[in-house]
Amino acid sequence: MQIMTKFTILSVLSAALAITSGCATKRANTSEVVVAPMGIPGAAVYGSGGSLVQNTQQVVIASEQVRSTVYFAFDSSALDAQARAILDEQVNFLASIPTARVLIAGHTDKRGSREYNIALGERRAQAVKDYLAGKGVTTDRIETISYGEEDPDPVGDTEQDYALNRRAVLSY
Repeated sequence: MQIMTKFTILSVLSAALAITSGCATKRANTSEVVVAPMGIPGAAVYGSGGSLVQNTQQVVIASEQVRSTVYFAFDSSALDAQARAILDEQVNFLASIPTARVLIAGHTDKRGSREYNIALGERRAQAVKDYLAGKGVTTDRIETISYGEEDPDPVGDTEQDYALNRRAVLSY
């Protein structure tokens, strides 16, 4: 009887310990990447109609005449011919307004881990930045940010939705 009581107490304590410490796999303690800096003086938040760079209203309005979204293949940051054509329009626009500053936001679909998607979004934004810089746009006029999977447009689970979220968006 005494052995049974000790066994019961030990079982209850073991179960309580397992419940309080959690049974799920814990994430490694890694540093977090800031994907949407807030509180930049004078800047609106991207995604709410503004951007994280400052331009005159005239620049913002003029930028609406230029295509501003480039798309990527699955798990890729390589620019295809269509993306390069859009970026060439951006180069011409930036050359015509030397004071304009541009924000390049990298996005991914929701497949993959958050950390991987943040890194892939950053590679996409950086590929666009590198292309613009290679065409003569000075890098002090270009900011990049990665939203990873955090800002989907459209929201959905079809391959078409995924394809539309594999993008980099240039905003003024």
